[in-house]
Amino acid sequence: MIPFSPPHINQKAIDEVTKVLKSGWITTGPRTKQFEKEITAYCGNQSTLCLNSATAGLEIILRWYGVGEGDEVILPAYTYSATANVVMHCGAKPVFVDVNADDFNINVSNIEKAISSHTKVIMPVDFGGFPCDYDAINDLVKRKKDLFIAKTKEQKELGRILVLSDSAHSFGAWYKGKRAGSLTDVSVFSFHAVKNLTTAEGGAVALNLPAPFDNEEVYKYLCVKTLHGQNKDALAKTQKGNWRYDIVEAGYKCNMTDIMAVIGQVELERYDSETLPKRKQICDRYSEALSKYAWAQVPIMRSNDVEGCYHLYPLRIKGVSEAQRDMIIKEIFDHDVSVNVHFIPVPMMSYYVGLGYDVKNYPVTFDNYSREISLPVFYDLTDEMVETVFHAIVSSVEKVITSK
Repeated sequence: MIPFSPPHINQKAIDEVTKVLKSGWITTGPRTKQFEKEITAYCGNQSTLCLNSATAGLEIILRWYGVGEGDEVILPAYTYSATANVVMHCGAKPVFVDVNADDFNINVSNIEKAISSHTKVIMPVDFGGFPCDYDAINDLVKRKKDLFIAKTKEQKELGRILVLSDSAHSFGAWYKGKRAGSLTDVSVFSFHAVKNLTTAEGGAVALNLPAPFDNEEVYKYLCVKTLHGQNKDALAKTQKGNWRYDIVEAGYKCNMTDIMAVIGQVELERYDSETLPKRKQICDRYSEALSKYAWAQVPIMRSNDVEGCYHLYPLRIKGVSEAQRDMIIKEIFDHDVSVNVHFIPVPMMSYYVGLGYDVKNYPVTFDNYSREISLPVFYDLTDEMVETVFHAIVSSVEKVITSK
């Protein structure tokens, strides 16, 4: 069976983890702090906080910005549930909008229609690692400043809707000469096991707030907020006579460990030289082979001055129903090839249906989802395996569509 997306952990990562395990310092410490600085240098943002998940990063920024009951957060209907769940955790209302038919990303015109005086945050999602139209989104929140009603100190300082990018997929992507992480106010990456760059679990908050914010001061505050509200972390407490600490708020427990961070450091070292070129090669081979078939809608991987990071290969099959797509997937698995679907739209999930959301209100989202099949993309996928995947796709699609 060809797997869908196993991690690639090389010997150097194993050796570095062993060093950390033997060092006596395995929780948040020097390697985590180094990794944060390396991410900041790579992405070109102002400051970076590493945490135990992207989900924690999204929620902690919503809470830092004072999002709560009576507030609204705009996000695409086509995303993973975590994007919406964190809004619910804060007591706010997710306002879903439909996406683009071409690149899966949030439609900016639909965002504009959804903005109200209750809107505090817009959360665009870089689907499959392809960046959203950040120039348009950043311009939109500036144009809508008059609608914004600030409730907290942070909201008054920004004076507008916060743009919080769910960049879980897009580490290493480019948008108009800038890396993901430096494209808007705050971006949050995922380093989960299936991501391009992994720390097993984990994520990072890339701070890029405009003046008058001091991003380093925000970083220091978030360090406290994500570690129980404790004003000194364990590393600081190891200094001579520096054992005493205080709890300054009822914080959370979201920190990244040095064990996780060191894997990320090794992954980052080879990211541009090995990981991204290999993923690009695989995706380009799929597109070249599949574009010859009338039923294949190949995904956009790069366009003008935007280039994704090749996290997913979301193939769409033209003219099929959701049921037929599911039949195709079953046939592909019968060829011993693993595929996936990204994603079941959040308004289709039973919890959100129970809240009154209906996917029929997001027709482009449903159409994209109903015809989408994500193909395997991972570092150890060989040319022979790519050929096997390709033949499994073609055989399975043509078997189903010819039986209509």
